[in-house]
Amino acid sequence: MGGGTAVAKHSADMVLLNDRVVETAFAIAYARRTMAVIRQNLAWSAWYNAIAIPVAAVGLVQPWLAAIGMSVSSIAVIGNALRLRLG
Repeated sequence: MGGGTAVAKHSADMVLLNDRVVETAFAIAYARRTMAVIRQNLAWSAWYNAIAIPVAAVGLVQPWLAAIGMSVSSIAVIGNALRLRLG
């Protein structure tokens, strides 16, 4: 396996590089976990920004505190995405 034409390889969603078809199931499971984490990160970002931006815009929060909050939010999103690498 893995000897398809260049056009087939280019247009395919997945190319098998060896004869182990079981790895396809692993790739599909990994893709599903990745999409779940992407959805979680988007939901968190949307929720946080929907709350934090109006609160900061009307001046209920000091600018330095809003900046720290945004940094913490970004670190939380990165940490959530890193869960994919950890298993």
